[in-house]
Amino acid sequence: MTEVPAYRRPAAGTHPPLNTPAYRSTALRHPTRPLILLPQRLTELTGPVLGETLLLPTDNDLTRQYDGEPQGQRIIVHGRVLDGDGHPVARSLIEIWQANAGGRYRHGADSWPSPLDPYFDGVGRTVTDDEGRYEFVTIKPGPYPWGNHANAWRPAHIHFSLFGRAFAQRLVTQMYFPDDPLFTHDPIFNAVPDEAARRRMVAALDMERTAPRWALAFRFDVVLRGNAATPFEEVRG
Repeated sequence: MTEVPAYRRPAAGTHPPLNTPAYRSTALRHPTRPLILLPQRLTELTGPVLGETLLLPTDNDLTRQYDGEPQGQRIIVHGRVLDGDGHPVARSLIEIWQANAGGRYRHGADSWPSPLDPYFDGVGRTVTDDEGRYEFVTIKPGPYPWGNHANAWRPAHIHFSLFGRAFAQRLVTQMYFPDDPLFTHDPIFNAVPDEAARRRMVAALDMERTAPRWALAFRFDVVLRGNAATPFEEVRG
């Protein structure tokens, strides 16, 4: 019989606490009573199935989803999804969403005076290959103001949602860009207590994958668990 390895929790400080006072909306979101463990049943284990059959040819190229070219700096975002032992996680559905080059989301609740881009939705999807690799072509998002505190601005970032083979297997994180001057002012980025863990949310400029005269490339690997885990937005019990 194959022995099932014990679950290895990430090092302390890897994930943000559910209640982060500097990030004001967590006061309304975090649980105030002890969590209740709900065992997985057949529904959670068998469906819905998430995979490559749901993808369209342009889902991972956010610059080709309309007839026109979106505004902004074209970038390639790529990397691998790995487990705690460094093994690739194949066939994992990845979804991203982001603001446009002016820092505005295509969302009814986003009304700050930066123009919408008619050729950019800011939403993409792909599935990792057998080696856990993924790639998106998109536009570098701009920073934007938010109402958390006086003169609050979010650093440029891309939201990542990773699925296993069922909807209940979902992790969410954010990817940031190197040397952003807004890091020290952002309570969401700094909600991750450990400095080394925060650095794992910052992509690396990848000149080897950069396409000359076309697009800069950034590498962002996602580690699902263990001491090198990428920080995620929800602490698992």
